[in-house]
Amino acid sequence: MKKSIQNPILKWVFFIFGSMILSSMLIPQIFLGFPVFAVAVESKSMEPHINSGDMVIIQSYDWTDIITYNEGLQSDYESFDYSGDVILYYKYGNTEAIPIIHRAMYRVDTGDPMWTNGSPAPHAGYITKGDNVVTNRQIDQATSISKQQPIKEEWVIGVARWRIPLFGHVPLFFQKLFSSVT
Repeated sequence: MKKSIQNPILKWVFFIFGSMILSSMLIPQIFLGFPVFAVAVESKSMEPHINSGDMVIIQSYDWTDIITYNEGLQSDYESFDYSGDVILYYKYGNTEAIPIIHRAMYRVDTGDPMWTNGSPAPHAGYITKGDNVVTNRQIDQATSISKQQPIKEEWVIGVARWRIPLFGHVPLFFQKLFSSVT
């Protein structure tokens, strides 16, 4: 005999929670293009605009243009309360590594200095930086985050569009749980 949920309040909680999950997957896909997915933010590098434990909805790079911080300043464009887009990318293009979510500050071409009086760019790409002024004082390319390597377009997974506060704690909990078991 099948057991069903008898408590009407509990039924509504499951219905609302299930609707939220379904909506968070379908609505962005309809409005942002395919594929759209969500990532749980693990670090504090984007605080105060995106927090550790937030769930961020990502729009596929194939369906959008990236507006850099410098371009955002000129056009009054903001994403997550700051100029320019936040991008999700694979460090050095390594698809096996955990992706990084940082703001695209500006774009450089091969040979351009990556920062004022900085090293010349070995290839074209985006210069990136976390928003946290305590943990990310320099651009990623001047640190070990992406040392001397602008982010190539093919390394970009997508652009962050929305954040769901605290929602990322659930997958992060299970990730930690399963990693401690294996």
